[in-house]
Amino acid sequence: MPQPRHRTADDRHGFEETTNYLTSALSKLVPNWLARRAVSVSVDTRKDRYPRGDPVEIIVEFRNRLPVPVTVPTVERRLWSWCVDGVLEASEEPRYVDRSPSAFPFRGGERKRIVHRWNGHFRREKRVDGLAVSEPAAPGEHTISVSLATAHGDGKPGDSTTILVE
Repeated sequence: MPQPRHRTADDRHGFEETTNYLTSALSKLVPNWLARRAVSVSVDTRKDRYPRGDPVEIIVEFRNRLPVPVTVPTVERRLWSWCVDGVLEASEEPRYVDRSPSAFPFRGGERKRIVHRWNGHFRREKRVDGLAVSEPAAPGEHTISVSLATAHGDGKPGDSTTILVE
C-alpha cells in the first residue's frame, strides 16, 4: 500500500498525494522541456467585480495534458506563484524562500485545483518603523497572474485574469 508522501499537517504544497514509484520512474523519461509544455495553467475568480477591500477567491488549476506522468522541475521550493499587478502575493515585503530546487509531479492527465484567497489588500513597506502596512486595492482593473516557478521565462506555464475593484 502506498504511503503518504506528506502527512496532512505537514503537506508542504497543499496537495495530499501518495508516492507512486512507477509514476516517478516513468516521469523521468519525459524531458524537462516537454514536461513544462505539457502542464497548462489556468486562473479564474468567482466574480468579475469586487467592492474595494473585499477578499477575492483565486481559483488555480494545473493540468497535465499528456497521458503519461511528468515532473516539472522548479528553481526553488515554491512550486507556483501568484501576483496581483505584478506584485508577488500582493506584498512588497521581502521574501525569504529556500532557493533549493524542487519538482512538481503530475500523473498522466492529472488536474490539480487550488482555491486561494487574496484579502483584497496590498502589503506596502511605507511606515517609518519599517513595518509593512496593508492598503486596500485601488478602484479600477487589476490583473491576477499565476505561473509555475520554472527557470525558463519563455516556456514558463502561466495564465492571468482581470478583475474590477469598485
